[in-house]
Amino acid sequence: MPTAAETLDPAHAAARTREPAIVVDHLQKTFRLPHRRYSTLKERVLHPFSSSTYDELHAVHDATFSVAQGEFFGIVGRNGSGKSSLLKCLAGIYNADSGSVAIAGRISPFIELGVGFNPELTARDNAMVNAIMLGLSRKQARERFDSIIEFAELEEFMDLPLKNYSSGMVVRLAFAVTVQVDAEVLLIDEVLAVGDAAFQAKCFDQFHRLKAEGKTIVFVTHDMSAIQRFCDRAMLVERGKIMSIDSPSVIARAYNELNFGQILSEGAGPRMIPDVAEIKEAWFEDADGKRVTALEHGARMAMAMEVRFHQAAEDPWFSLHVRNPARHVVFSTGSTLHLTTTGAFTAGETVVVRVELENWFSPGEYTMTPTIAASGGTDVLDVREDLATLDVHGRPLGGVVDIPHTFEVHRS
Repeated sequence: MPTAAETLDPAHAAARTREPAIVVDHLQKTFRLPHRRYSTLKERVLHPFSSSTYDELHAVHDATFSVAQGEFFGIVGRNGSGKSSLLKCLAGIYNADSGSVAIAGRISPFIELGVGFNPELTARDNAMVNAIMLGLSRKQARERFDSIIEFAELEEFMDLPLKNYSSGMVVRLAFAVTVQVDAEVLLIDEVLAVGDAAFQAKCFDQFHRLKAEGKTIVFVTHDMSAIQRFCDRAMLVERGKIMSIDSPSVIARAYNELNFGQILSEGAGPRMIPDVAEIKEAWFEDADGKRVTALEHGARMAMAMEVRFHQAAEDPWFSLHVRNPARHVVFSTGSTLHLTTTGAFTAGETVVVRVELENWFSPGEYTMTPTIAASGGTDVLDVREDLATLDVHGRPLGGVVDIPHTFEVHRS
C-alpha cells in the first residue's frame, strides 16, 4: 500500500500496476535497553530492583509500505537507522511488537551470511548442510554443489575446514549457497561489504540475472551507486521511521543531504546549504567531445558537470571525484587546485565545468561524483553521488591506474 511519502513518478506507477509481493502495515519493533546489567548472581541478590528501569529503542516505528512483485527495492539509511532491523522483521528473524508483514512466496534471506556454518566442517559439508537448511532437497543440493563451489571460486579449498577460511571466503561460499535457493523474494543486507572487487562484480551480475527472472528483491545498502544502478524504487529510513519513498536518484540525494546534516549537527566539517546551486547533470566525453559511457584505456577523455545557480554565488568551489568498483577514490580534482578564483555567478546562470585528462584507469567500471561548495569549502551547495558512469576497457593491468612510465633492462 502506498504511503504519503511516495510521489507519483513512473517508477511508482509501474510498481502499483503489479500485485504486491510484500505488504508491511504499521510495523513496530522496539528494543528495551536496561540501565543495569548483572554479571553475577551476587549482584542480582544485592540489587533486586535496579533492573526495572530501561530505555526504549524504536528500531522500526510505524512502517507502512509495499513492494511489487518483480521489483528491486532499495532501503538506505545511516548506521542505527533501523534498516537492518526492518529487514530482519521481514525475514521473520525478529518478531514485531505490532503491525503485520505479508509476503507472497518463498523468501531467501541474505542476512549475516555464514552464521549457520560449522567452522570444523569442510566447505563441501557446510555447503550441503546449509543448502538443505535453506529448503533444497538432498538431491537438489547435490546437483547444485558444483555450481556453488564454482561461483564461490573455492574449488581448491572445498575439503579444507572452514576455520581456515578468511572472512571473505566464508561470505563467498555463503552467498553462492544462498543464491541457489529457489525463492521468489530475496532479502539482501550489505552482503558485499566483504569480498574483493572481482567477486563483487560477479555478485552484481547475479543481481542482474535475478532481476531479469522477475525475482522480488529488497536490498539494504550504504552504496548509493548500487541503489541507482539496480533499484526501481528506494526508501530512506532514519531513527526507525520512513522518511521518503521515491526514485533511486532522489533517495540517493536525500541520503547525502541527511549525512551532511549529521556532520553539521556534530559541529564538524561542511554543512549542506540547499537552493543556492544545483548540479543538473554530469558526463564523460571522448577526445572529440562526444558523451560516452565506455572508453578505451589510454584514450584522451574529459569529465564534465553542468551547474545552475538559483542564487548569486561568489567564487564557488567545483570538484570531481572518481571511484572504482571497490569504492576507492582513484582520482580527485577541484578548482582550488588549479584556479585562484572561479568568479561571480548570478541567479539563473548555468555553467559547465570540464576537466580533461588521459584515461590511465585500469579496465573496469568507474563512477563520478561532482560537488559544488561555497567559497572556503565550509558549506556544500550540492553533491551528486555517482552521477555518471564510465566503463573502461582494454588489456588487464596489475594496478588501479597505469601511470605513463618507461621500462628498461640494462646489462651490468
